[in-house]
Parts: sequence; structure tokens; C-alpha cells
Amino acid sequence: MTHYLDFEKSIAELEGKAAALKSENPTKIPAKVKREIKTFENRAEDQLKELYANLTPWRKCQVARHPARPHCRDYMNELFTDRVDLAGDRGFSEDTAVAGCLARFNDAPVAVIGHEKGNDTNSRLHHNFGMARPEGYRKAARLMDLADRFGIPVITIVDTPGAFPGKGAEERGQSEAIARTIERCLMIEVPIISVIIGEGGSGGAVAFATADRTAMLEHSIYSVISPEGCASILWKDAEKMREAADALRLTAQDLHQLGVIDEIIPEPLGGAHREPKQTIAAVGEAVAKLLAEVDEIKPGPRRRKRHKKFLDMGGNSLAG
Repeated sequence: MTHYLDFEKSIAELEGKAAALKSENPTKIPAKVKREIKTFENRAEDQLKELYANLTPWRKCQVARHPARPHCRDYMNELFTDRVDLAGDRGFSEDTAVAGCLARFNDAPVAVIGHEKGNDTNSRLHHNFGMARPEGYRKAARLMDLADRFGIPVITIVDTPGAFPGKGAEERGQSEAIARTIERCLMIEVPIISVIIGEGGSGGAVAFATADRTAMLEHSIYSVISPEGCASILWKDAEKMREAADALRLTAQDLHQLGVIDEIIPEPLGGAHREPKQTIAAVGEAVAKLLAEVDEIKPGPRRRKRHKKFLDMGGNSLAG
């Protein structure tokens, strides 16, 4: 069953009519009914094209959070072979909000680290909705060290509303763990490629996205704070999230223009959730291209370029 967003109601109605006509004629569809179905489907497609060509930042937030959007494990299962999942931070415990593995990508060894949100109520609770605790970030740092030791590239998959803000996480050093992971991203000499596939929220996302190359799916978002959180702080009203989304410049298009990310990966019409396999294949192609670019640079210069990229970030906009 398709989950429609609130601004897709007209599309839901058209696609529902087409589906109803198909279900009424399960064996043989008369030619007249076929024409009706085609009319509804064409109108739905035209409306999808119009809607998705002009998505507001807030609507992009809704698409980025769509529950049927492919998650980290979907990408791991489709893009990587000979996978060996790794767990634990060797200090406190395993954090199921962070998935990590050694695998092969296009037959070459890589380390993969990503936020996993889950795809139903039980799995979302199990993975804490993709909100990592300190042990999750320490696990990520450990896997980066492992990759650096063996000279294999790191690929990170970002999809989190932010790091978990609970009391226990703060007591165990949440901010220090995030800072150490960012430091590790900057210090390792192997290539590091990051893809934001849904939400990139706050320092919890930056900890994985401090990379040689950062790509975003077309309708994903990346911001220092969620629109609701920003609205609550600035206007004391979370309902002003639309205004906050406009002000935060959190879309892939804005961030590419600002030089925060390096590439935008196109999504299928209607968003990644409508054609998950097509989306995952597009991400794989983009990662392969970016990895090839970075792999040509020697380790020392590559690390220096990575440092400079982040030190220079925002310089052009400040100069303007």
C-alpha cells in the first residue's frame, strides 16, 4: 500500500481510481476501461512532474522522511558483496542505530558505515530511529581506524534526524564521541565518500559526512537543526517549521550552490520510495565515480585537500 504525503492527495485520488478499475477487472480488462486507466495514470504522472519540479524546502523534508524511502541496510544489501557485519565500540556496547561492515564494492574492498532507521515500528524502535548514541560514533571511529590500517576506502551512508539527546547518551560523552568521529574522518588517509540518502541532521550527520566527497539524493536534506527544532527556538512555535525550512537552506540544491556538498544524485519521479532499486543503482554509480576521482590522489595530498575543503567552506558566501 502506497503511503501518500499530505500534498499528494490529488495524486492519491487519481492512482486510487486507476487501481480500483484494475481490481474490478482482474482477468481481462475491456478496451474502454484500459483507456480510462491510462487517462488516470497520465494525469497522475503529469501532476507528479509538476509537484516534484517545484517542491518547497518543507515538502522536501517530508519526502526525505518518507517511511518507504530505502534505508542504509537496503543500500548495503544491493550494492555490496561478501559483506561481514561488524559490531560494538569495544568500550560500552553495540549501537544498532549505526550499521558497519567490511565488504566489496565493484569487487574492491571497502568499509561501509551508516545510520539505520528501520522500516516498521519494531525495527525503528530497535534501531532507535537512526539516532546514534556515543557507542555508535565510537564504533564508527573504530571501523575508520580499521579501514585506514588496511588501506581500504570508507563509504558512509547518512540518514539520521540527529544524535540521540537522551540523558544516558550525554553522560557517556555524546558530544566528545561525535567530535572524535569528525576528527577521525579528517585524519584517516584512505578515501572517504559520504552519501546523504534522507535526513542529515546536526552533528550526528556531520560525524559521517566529513568526507573527501559528499553527495546528496535530490530530495534529501542536510542541516544543523531540524525545521521544527529551529522554529521552536526562534519563534517558540514548532508550527512555523515551513518558514524555518526556507531559512535553513537545507536542500541539496542550496547546499550544492553553497559548496557544502559536491554532487546531487537524481531521484525517480515522485521520490526514491517510488523506485527504490533505481535509486540505489544511481547511488552506486555516483559512489563509484566519486571514489575513482578521490582514489587518483595520493594519501598525503588527499588528506590535505580534505582539510582545506572544510576550512574554506562558507568562504565564498562570506566574501559575497
